[in-house]
Amino acid sequence: MDFGFFSIITILGSLAFFIYGMKVMSDGIQRAAGSQLRNILRSMTKNKYLGVLTGFLTTAIVQSSSATTVMTVSFVNAGLITLVESAGVMMGANIGTTITGWIVAILGFKVKLSAYSIPLFAIGLPMMFINKGKFKYWGEFIIGFAILFLGLNYLKDSVPDISGNEGALAWIQNVAQYGIFSRILFVLVGTLITIIVQSSSAAMTITLTLVYTGWLPLDVAAAMILGENIGTTITAEIASVVGNTNAKRSARIHSLFNIIGVSWMIFLMPFVISFLSGFVQDFVHLFEKLVHVKQELTQEQLLNTYTLAAFHTTFNLLNVLLLLPFVNWLVKLAIRTVPSTEEDDSLKIKFINRSSRTPELATIELQKETANFGESVAKMNKFFKNLLNASTDKERKKMLKKIKRYEELSDEMEIAITEYITKLADQEITPKTSKRLRSFLNIGNDLERIGDIYYQISKTFERKMEDSIYFVPEQREGLNELSTKLEQAFRVMEKNLNSISYDNVNKKEALQLEDEINSIRDKLREQNLTMLGDPEYNVQAAMIYNNVFSSLEKIGDHIVNINEAIVGEI
Repeated sequence: MDFGFFSIITILGSLAFFIYGMKVMSDGIQRAAGSQLRNILRSMTKNKYLGVLTGFLTTAIVQSSSATTVMTVSFVNAGLITLVESAGVMMGANIGTTITGWIVAILGFKVKLSAYSIPLFAIGLPMMFINKGKFKYWGEFIIGFAILFLGLNYLKDSVPDISGNEGALAWIQNVAQYGIFSRILFVLVGTLITIIVQSSSAAMTITLTLVYTGWLPLDVAAAMILGENIGTTITAEIASVVGNTNAKRSARIHSLFNIIGVSWMIFLMPFVISFLSGFVQDFVHLFEKLVHVKQELTQEQLLNTYTLAAFHTTFNLLNVLLLLPFVNWLVKLAIRTVPSTEEDDSLKIKFINRSSRTPELATIELQKETANFGESVAKMNKFFKNLLNASTDKERKKMLKKIKRYEELSDEMEIAITEYITKLADQEITPKTSKRLRSFLNIGNDLERIGDIYYQISKTFERKMEDSIYFVPEQREGLNELSTKLEQAFRVMEKNLNSISYDNVNKKEALQLEDEINSIRDKLREQNLTMLGDPEYNVQAAMIYNNVFSSLEKIGDHIVNINEAIVGEI
């Protein structure tokens, strides 16, 4: 067996080709059907049983359990689904990811995939040049499928067959002879491979290929498959790092589910493998007789790949059936292992996730983060009212400090949202998603500007305190009236930002409040000019007063801009 450095590089290149094809295929279908996938996940998770079905269908379509689990974590993070609902989706995703194993086992080693890849390129490439509708993204999906087939074909051909190498086989058998300890060792190997390639489907394909080429006995490969089920949870755990507590708990449920399943299957694995080997062999022989195919189909290594795919599916099905009644217990265990921290209530980015994803699946997080930004900025109006009506310098200084803190927060949030959108903009984006991202960008800019205006007002009040300048009751009443109207405008803005779909938002109420804010501003301006004729009316206080109500009216303008951006007019 001639196996050297070039052979290793060839195997790695083939694997990279396969993973790239899987990514292109998965990204293509997410762009083509991203909104539909979001709607499926949001509408079909009302109970844990529907959640299992949803997770299975979504993963079977996208061909990536990682995409499904990361999407689920982000939905929990955004408060769209509960922890119990997410548990069902995670379980279903585990079953859905076994479809990849069957595709590889049935087509990868019996069918000459390269013969099918070229026609797929012929179909997919012209579609990628059609900008109308979603043909481009479906073409991307087909091209990705073709690349995946080619990568699998090269991987199969590049791994040498060692079935005749007695030395190598003896070494593997020697490592595998220590019963449960050997199984645990290969579980760890499978986990490590999945963490490295960041794809359980790719790790599964490697394992199937090694079984087919004679590198791994069936029991060793089965142990690695169990490890790959643990390794795939790392993706969700990483995705939850920047999320809130519930997002971390959702990822932890996925980890607990797989770890518990692997723990009991390690002991039963020899019996399950023995049963499935006999069942698969009998089924294949029966199939051969029915369709009159050649006996070469019963080649031992090929039968082992079918048995391994069957083991993967059987394990995940049994694990779901066993643990589904204990979902509430899993949720409680996740809550205990991921306790709530004080930081969750502090000022920070809560929803956007910095892990890689398609723009279509990231918009829901951006919408929730933008709404969170809006709620934070709206609090500054309450701080202003407290500052205006405070009776002691201690209270005023406390409000000044809060306004400054929230202004700094608004700067940080606007930068984070802008950077996230910029990162997404580097990818292929559908026209509808591009329009929505522009809306988020404009909303963030206006919210940050509102924070700046409140901070400028607070600095004006700080100088007023230092110079011992006081407002008369009429001035304080006027500013209270204006800030109360702004409070109503903020509530409408928050309601619109939190709408399930921006397409259903009506800006009529926001425009009406803007007219009322302008009317109050005009009334205060006229009163201020009239009172300037009174010798006892403090001119400095009048100038500050004019500056403050004019600034508050500008905040009303920015609120209207935000509502217009929500409906897509900016």
